[in-house]
Amino acid sequence: MHRLMSGKWTVMAALAAVFTIGAVAEQGIRTVWTKLGGAPVTVKMAESKLPSGGFASVIQKDLPAVVNISTSRVVKTAAEGPMADPMLRQFFGGRGFQAPRNHKESALGSGVVVSPEGYILTNNHVVEGAQQIIVTLPDKRDFQAKVIGADPKTDVALLKINASGLPVVAFADSSKVRVGDYAIAIGNPFGIGQTVTAGIVSATGRGGMGIEEYEDFIQTDAAINPGNSGGALVNSDGDLVGINTAIISPNSGGNNGIGFAIPSNMARNIMEELASNGKVTRGYMGVMLQPMTPAVAKAFGLNEMKGGLVAQVTPGGPAERAGLKNGDIIVQVNDTPIGDTNQLRLLVASLQPGSSTRLKLFRNGGTVDTTVTLEELPGSKAAANHEADGAKSALEGVALSDLSPEIVNELGLPARTKGVVVTNVDPDSAAADAGLQRGDVIQSVNRKPVANLDQAQQMFGSTSGGVLLSVSRGGQTMYIVVEQK
Repeated sequence: MHRLMSGKWTVMAALAAVFTIGAVAEQGIRTVWTKLGGAPVTVKMAESKLPSGGFASVIQKDLPAVVNISTSRVVKTAAEGPMADPMLRQFFGGRGFQAPRNHKESALGSGVVVSPEGYILTNNHVVEGAQQIIVTLPDKRDFQAKVIGADPKTDVALLKINASGLPVVAFADSSKVRVGDYAIAIGNPFGIGQTVTAGIVSATGRGGMGIEEYEDFIQTDAAINPGNSGGALVNSDGDLVGINTAIISPNSGGNNGIGFAIPSNMARNIMEELASNGKVTRGYMGVMLQPMTPAVAKAFGLNEMKGGLVAQVTPGGPAERAGLKNGDIIVQVNDTPIGDTNQLRLLVASLQPGSSTRLKLFRNGGTVDTTVTLEELPGSKAAANHEADGAKSALEGVALSDLSPEIVNELGLPARTKGVVVTNVDPDSAAADAGLQRGDVIQSVNRKPVANLDQAQQMFGSTSGGVLLSVSRGGQTMYIVVEQK
């Protein structure tokens, strides 16, 4: 009992000291009485270098504009049991066969309101394949959202909800972000509700991570966890510098202090193209690039490890017509010096097809100037088949893209392969039931050759009932019949 009372009075004395020191902080210097000998002690409190209340006053304008996004889709499970083989099922009359069953999958993410009219930026992976998207505002209002457009190559998506007068997060110029700047992440981690974490910018211009096709990440140690995807990364003024998109967490899947955000400048440019055209158009030069290394630079007689090494020039492409050769090193595009391959890819992709682009090349110990007229990146066009004239196509739920030399090389196909590549298949579609897979190259429809995406769309739009597809998969040709559901 004595010890309990002692502990109680000790706590009360400590609390009294805290309250007294609080008064000291208010007036700068005050005299405080202490139990240590009864002598007065003078305490001076330092003035805070941060805004009053930390970042509270900075982010107040942002909190109402960072939303929760919940998605759902119906997924068909595969047939189970030994009778899943259709030949065996037919022989045994279906006994022992467990039919496919549907189940609903849900996911959570975040988004940033960028327009009072209800436009919201988020990640493509947050909404990809979703059949229903619900946006919940911080004031608890729910809205069904539609996808205006999405760009899987940068993982950016633009949504629209039927609302007006919404608070927004203002864009900052992400090119001015410096390592060491404050970084504040706002989102909905693990679905627990709106959460704010703070840190610094750890690095800028991160690329070659293998996360997205086009990478120019801002790296931060502000805590980012699952569910933060699509949320805001803001600076110490509360302005948007990035869209949180990924973390490196090899063990637990949680925050390890290495998070990545898409720079606001890139996100804004993608957003504007999606809003205007529903897709992103990129410049195409027609070269395969190889990263520079000290050994490669030395072997080519280059004093600095900079530029992008042309490993292969695509036959008939813009670069070949401009006179580029294997072994050229592109050291400048227009007025921009090229530091590495990732910067070169980002820069060329950001230029408009048809634009005349000046190149400075390092070749045989000297420099060569040339001009290349860019084309549209093959595969920039992408389409998912939808209802035509009120009737569903047999290819409903299949996303397609034109073949590019890069895709042909990645799939290990012959260089002269023609057709369109399957980029996504809805698991609940007739095409998935028939066995069509992502990465398949459709070479003919109902025995008619397919040369490009536009031709394929016309063929699918003119068909009714089932379609016979000739498909190349891993270099092997097979036939797939897709029946209309």
